[in-house]
Amino acid sequence: MGFKKFDPEDLVISNDAVTSTVWSNNTPTLTDFYTSSIQVVSNNAEYYYNVYQTASTDDTAAIQFSVAYCDADGSGSRFYNALVTGSSPTKTNYGQYRTLILGDENSSFIFGNTTSSYFYVINVERARYKESLLPGTMTLYLSGSGGKQVLTDDSTLNNAVTFTDAGRRYNLVSGSSGNVYTGVNSNGWTAASGSYGWFLPDVGLLLLNGEALDGAGADGGIALNTTRSFDSASFNQGKIIDSLNVAGDSSLGFTLNSRETLSSDFVFVRARNNEFNFSSNPSFISGSTGAIFNSFINNPKTYITTVGLYNGNSELLAVAKLSRPLQKDFTKELLVRVKLDF
Repeated sequence: MGFKKFDPEDLVISNDAVTSTVWSNNTPTLTDFYTSSIQVVSNNAEYYYNVYQTASTDDTAAIQFSVAYCDADGSGSRFYNALVTGSSPTKTNYGQYRTLILGDENSSFIFGNTTSSYFYVINVERARYKESLLPGTMTLYLSGSGGKQVLTDDSTLNNAVTFTDAGRRYNLVSGSSGNVYTGVNSNGWTAASGSYGWFLPDVGLLLLNGEALDGAGADGGIALNTTRSFDSASFNQGKIIDSLNVAGDSSLGFTLNSRETLSSDFVFVRARNNEFNFSSNPSFISGSTGAIFNSFINNPKTYITTVGLYNGNSELLAVAKLSRPLQKDFTKELLVRVKLDF
């Protein structure tokens, strides 16, 4: 065993971005959307629906995302108290996302150039990604009585990103995989209701502009027909799930990727020709005399199998095992690169 201090040039830090699919089983596009019959009749059904990639009773079922409806006026759900008009689950949802994203209870959601008092939220399950969603990879197909619409984010446009209390924010626009369609407007927005919503990759959220989706097909909408009745459990979030389940068209669905930044420390362990040629192993020393065997004096050979990394207090921090023993003597130098991911 031998010890050697590292020089500054022996240590290198590297950051690599790793992209992966979001949905279970590394599925790139989710085409089947299921809810739980137990959850949709529970008390929290007025707040959100969970969506699975298969029947919720299957052993492989896992939550992929949740869908919630948010309304500043509290419409679309029952009042908590009949004497308090507008205080309802949809208003609670609206307030929670306003606090998370805007950080100000007096702020409003402005989708493109239009202020909206109601919207839908697709909240990607946190277990589906590690760091953030990847802008420019999303394709979301929605269908309603007014036709179909395909949505993506506008991250590929110049100066598209803005920042909120929840991190980066992009507009949802007509398009796929980051490519903007210009059928109605050159920026991919609707004719009268601004953009289709927001994409917030750092917190895994998609906000869908209710007014844009409720619009007619000629205006870029799908005639989703959001119900905004007071003190009535409309369960609008189910309309989004219905719009995702486009019967008979398996080429459609919801495509989305994630991105993770892996920080790596590279440690270059160098054994020069005159270093680490002797060992403290008892086989180097005669048991009777305590002297090094003559054959090891003139031509010593060692076999390096392990590299240990220690701190300044001689405490072992990490161990790297070589795939095979490497011979070392005065005629050889050794360089071992150790990679630490965190």
